[in-house]
Amino acid sequence: MSVGRQIGFWVAALVGFLVFLYVFSGILLPFVAGMILAYLLDPVADRIERLGINRLIAALIILATFVVLFVLVLILVLPIVGHQLGALLRSLPGYVTALQDFVSRNIDSAGQLPTVLGMQPTDLKSSLGGLLTQGAQWFATMLTSIWSGGQALLSVLALLVVTPVVAFYMLLDWDRMVREIDGWVPRRSVETVRQIAREMDEGVSGFIRGQVSVCLILGAYYAIGLTIVGLDFGLLIGIFIGMISFIPYVGATIGMILSVGLAVAQFWPEWPMVAAVAAVFAVGQFIEGNVLQPKLIGEHVGLHPVWLMFALFAFGSLFGFVGMLIAVPAAAAVGVLARFAIARYLTSPFYTGGSRSGPG
Repeated sequence: MSVGRQIGFWVAALVGFLVFLYVFSGILLPFVAGMILAYLLDPVADRIERLGINRLIAALIILATFVVLFVLVLILVLPIVGHQLGALLRSLPGYVTALQDFVSRNIDSAGQLPTVLGMQPTDLKSSLGGLLTQGAQWFATMLTSIWSGGQALLSVLALLVVTPVVAFYMLLDWDRMVREIDGWVPRRSVETVRQIAREMDEGVSGFIRGQVSVCLILGAYYAIGLTIVGLDFGLLIGIFIGMISFIPYVGATIGMILSVGLAVAQFWPEWPMVAAVAAVFAVGQFIEGNVLQPKLIGEHVGLHPVWLMFALFAFGSLFGFVGMLIAVPAAAAVGVLARFAIARYLTSPFYTGGSRSGPG
């Protein structure tokens, strides 16, 4: 097969896959979640199997443990989170009013600063007040959509029935499926394809497992830390920050702005309490940047944060929550393929201007 026909085949396959995702994105969530769960738990099943336990029994043990832990989390955490979310939505207008008063007082005490900025004090107050109101409306809308989407996500049919069943069968047949797909690869290219697949697997598995661990640790840290310093809805905010911490920089920035804003509305003029909330984030960012990221993720995936953010937003916009689930694996796969293509280009006659060097 010529190079042109090969490229055409893979482009057609990619387009078909994207069309499939777009058409069926509304029903794919439990299946994609089950596949990701099986992918993450496959190394655990392999370790249990090496102990002499049958693969079927190993898969049953893993899935039963996961379902029990998941149900316990739902029973213990979900009611508290739901109560705090409802209370936060009811209290949000009061917090916005308090922040507007805080801004107004500080503008009045700023002397000539508004004039230096080229604005009248009343115009500056109006602009900042409108900005706070719009931000609060956006945040309330986002929380409401997350909550309603979370309720759908946590439906018995989707997560407690379909996802575990899909994960169980995928986990049971994972090694057989890998061998089957390996058998479809053209024999003359099998070693190259295996090498690319190994690099993709190392990058994706290392990043996903590491990032999940980082999100869980950060969510627990911020929930406990903000609750200890006395911030209202600290548990809810900490869990929210943990959920969005997989987006580089965005999660921490949104969490800090939200928490410090609530701290100002709740504690001011007790500025040491506001400083304590800011200190929780300073420590959290230090731990994430100097301990968690290097130890748990390191250089596994080799993705630039900007490319990762673009993939998350692009796939999320096109395919919804399902798209966000597959964004990181897709971005990692594209990164590996791009590095492979560049390496081939650098050894090609087109680049060197001479005879082909390197592997064929």
